[in-house]
Amino acid sequence: MRLLERLFPSSRPSGDLVDLWHRVVAIAREEHWYADRDVADSVEGRFDMVTAVTALVILRLEKEGDGEGAARLTELFIDDMDGQLREAGVGDLVVGKSMGKLVSALGGRIGAYRDGLAASDDALLTQAAERNVTRSADAGSALPLAQGLRALWADILAAPYERLLKGEIAR
Repeated sequence: MRLLERLFPSSRPSGDLVDLWHRVVAIAREEHWYADRDVADSVEGRFDMVTAVTALVILRLEKEGDGEGAARLTELFIDDMDGQLREAGVGDLVVGKSMGKLVSALGGRIGAYRDGLAASDDALLTQAAERNVTRSADAGSALPLAQGLRALWADILAAPYERLLKGEIAR
């Protein structure tokens, strides 16, 4: 636990979407993204998958009119990415600038995936996946990745909202 967190505990309950955040990360780490859908098994590829899954869950939160939940999940994303950057040795002077880029990437992907999921075919979603996910060197079409994202979206939509907030997304 960080020293400042012990000295100044958050007024938010500790379980406030933390389980959902952990589930987002777990889904992003599922082997099929890397073995079957050509996502690069690299820091960049894993970041892209965490961002993609986060974007889909935020879209669901927005669909439910839960702007506060979407903001809280974004905060958890930021906190985790901040910690990852610091663990990687990124200095304090660069962390802020890097975080701005990461949050901007999340925002752009939310828009791209929103548009792709709204389309009746997978063309836009395939384009969004091609642009926004680091893929392995020998990757073919991004269509299987887009289809996996659409299937995940269906799972996210199928989860009863209260269960989703607890991180219960069937896969």
